[in-house]
Amino acid sequence: MSNLKGVGVALVTPFHEDLSVDFDSLTKLVEYNIENGTNYLVVLGTTAEAATLSTDEKEQVVDHIIKVNNGRLPLVLGIGGNNTMEVKKQIEETDLSAFEAVLSVSPYYNKPNQEGLYQHYKVLAGTGKKIIIYNVPSRTGQNIEASTTLRLAKEFPNFILIKEAAPNILQYFDILRLKPEHFNLVSGDDEFTLPVTLAGGAGVISVIGQGYPKEFSTMVQLAFDGKVKEAYVIHNKLVKITRLIFAEGNPGGIKTVLAEKGIIKNYLRLPLIPASSGLQEQIKAAMKAI
Repeated sequence: MSNLKGVGVALVTPFHEDLSVDFDSLTKLVEYNIENGTNYLVVLGTTAEAATLSTDEKEQVVDHIIKVNNGRLPLVLGIGGNNTMEVKKQIEETDLSAFEAVLSVSPYYNKPNQEGLYQHYKVLAGTGKKIIIYNVPSRTGQNIEASTTLRLAKEFPNFILIKEAAPNILQYFDILRLKPEHFNLVSGDDEFTLPVTLAGGAGVISVIGQGYPKEFSTMVQLAFDGKVKEAYVIHNKLVKITRLIFAEGNPGGIKTVLAEKGIIKNYLRLPLIPASSGLQEQIKAAMKAI
């Protein structure tokens, strides 16, 4: 089994006003999460606005997080795309010695069928690296069905987890019920974290978790300990802010939270823009209530 358990956070990339990478704020963000109970860090995921970073910037961000983390928490690196052979090449050519696993999103835009999705991941399995499958139909336009996930998990032991973000929670439960021993599931939807963990999941790869690491990691640990009522107290306290941060897309909402906490500045790269002033006011009010 993987030691990626609990709360992993998909780190944002902080920017200066001129939209260059703000490495000082990135240091603060990593330290804040390590100090407050986050279990592992996910680098260059969707939340990091990785699609808008140059190759050089990606390397600098990766090197910086490795250096600041200094071996304290396990790290996961996002490497995905819709050109199977290019993704395979990137996984093979990247120095993964500092990373526990690769998080690889299912191919977007091309909309492969289930057999195409299976063949894509089969090629990635051939790299021999530990891989987390990432299913997020709202972004990719195509769902990896539970049967396809289970087929991959049973055939290839280097698939260790799925980050599942299908809108249908029954799909999570089917995978948890039928998965092989070495494989597990983490929620890719912050609001599903608690029920999915209680059903046997390994926690979450979270967005809100980097803004509220202490609360979120405590909630997940309570779920692991079977303390359901206590866990739901925290869940219910965070539901409103969790919904608000996704109201206009990610990471505009979480960057508002982190900026309000004084950890980063609130800048995004086009085509994404900061949360509207109305939403920012709602987020600040919800933060005060917490």
